[in-house]
Amino acid sequence: MQGFHFSAFRPSDSQGSPFDKLFNLFMELLHYTNGDGAEALNWLSQLDKQYKLTNQDYGIGDFIEDLKEKGYLKENEQDGSYKISPKTEQTIRQKSLDEIFGKLKKSKQGNHTTFKTGRGDEQNPETRPYEFGDTPESINYSGSLRNAFVNHGVDTFSMQESDLEIHERDYKAQTSTVLMIDISHSMILYGEDRITPAKKVAMALSELITTRYPKDTLDIVVFGNDARQIAMKDLPYLEVGPYHTNTVAGLEMAMDLLRRRKNINKQIFMITDGKPTCLKIGNKYYKNSYGIDSKILNRTLNLAGQLRRLKIPVITFMIANDPYLQDFVKTFTEVNHGKAFYSSLDGLGKFIFEDYENNKRRTVR
Repeated sequence: MQGFHFSAFRPSDSQGSPFDKLFNLFMELLHYTNGDGAEALNWLSQLDKQYKLTNQDYGIGDFIEDLKEKGYLKENEQDGSYKISPKTEQTIRQKSLDEIFGKLKKSKQGNHTTFKTGRGDEQNPETRPYEFGDTPESINYSGSLRNAFVNHGVDTFSMQESDLEIHERDYKAQTSTVLMIDISHSMILYGEDRITPAKKVAMALSELITTRYPKDTLDIVVFGNDARQIAMKDLPYLEVGPYHTNTVAGLEMAMDLLRRRKNINKQIFMITDGKPTCLKIGNKYYKNSYGIDSKILNRTLNLAGQLRRLKIPVITFMIANDPYLQDFVKTFTEVNHGKAFYSSLDGLGKFIFEDYENNKRRTVR
C-alpha cells in the first residue's frame, strides 16, 4: 500500500542567492534588535552555527562585506562596530510595506478618490472639450490631433482651441494622520511581543504614505509616562521602556500636531494594549495601574470630546483581549464618535490599511 512521506521543508538552493537569503533574515532580525546591526549580526551568526545557513563558499564574513559594499552597513573605523545605514532603514520600511500591505487585494477603494472631477490629482480616461484655465498637462494630445484632422482635413494641418480635448481629473482627499504608539512596559509583558508588530505597521504605513500619497502627512507619536514625536527614520530603533500609559499626553501632542496641518481631513490612529494609567500634573506624575482611575479616565474622555468637536476621529486599535480593557476603549470611542478595532497582532496591519484607505474618501466639511 502506497502512503505519504512527510519531511521538513528546506528551500532549494536555487531560490535566491546566498546573500539574498541571509539578507531577508538579517532584515527580520533588525526588528527584534531595535535596529542594532551588530546584535542582529551576532544573532545571525548563532543561527548559522545551529542551522548551517552558510557553507564554505559563502560565509557570514562574506555577507558582512557585501552589506558594507552595497551600502547597508557602516563600520566604525575606530572600534570596528557596525551600524545600519539610512538605506537599510528605508529597506526595512519597504519590506514592512510589502509584508503587511502587499498581500491585500487591490480595489477601487485603494486610491482614496472622491466622486468629483476637475483640476485634481489623478488623471482618468474621461475627456471633455477644453475650457479656459485648463492646464497644458491635462491635454489629451492624441484626441486633440484627431479632432484637428477631422475638423480641418489632413492637407493643411491646423489646430484651433475648439479641437483641444482635456482629460478629466479626480480630486484625491488629502489627509493628515497622527499615528500614536503605546510604548508602555505592558507592550512586552506576559510573553507576548506587541511592540514589534506595532513598529512594523508604523513603518509600512509611513512608507505607503510617502511613496503613494505624498500630499498626505503622517506624524508619529509614542507615549509612555510622557509623549514625544519621532521621525520616520527612528522607527526601527523604537524600544519599550519601564513606563506607564499616559494616553492624555499622547492625545494632546497629536492635537497640537494636527492643529498645524492645513488639510481638512484629520485623524488619529492609536495602537495600544491597555487603559490609561498615568497623568502628568505640573512636574509630578500621577499613576495608578490598578483598575480604572476616575481622575485619569475623566481627563482622557474630556480629550476624546474635544477631538470630536474638532471633527478629528480617533481610530483605536486594541491589541489585547481583556474585556475589562476593551470596555474602556468602547467608552472612549463612544465619546469621540471614532472607531475601535479589537485586533490580533496578525490582523493589525490589515485593519489599519483598510481604514486608512476608506477614510481618504471622507471629506469633513
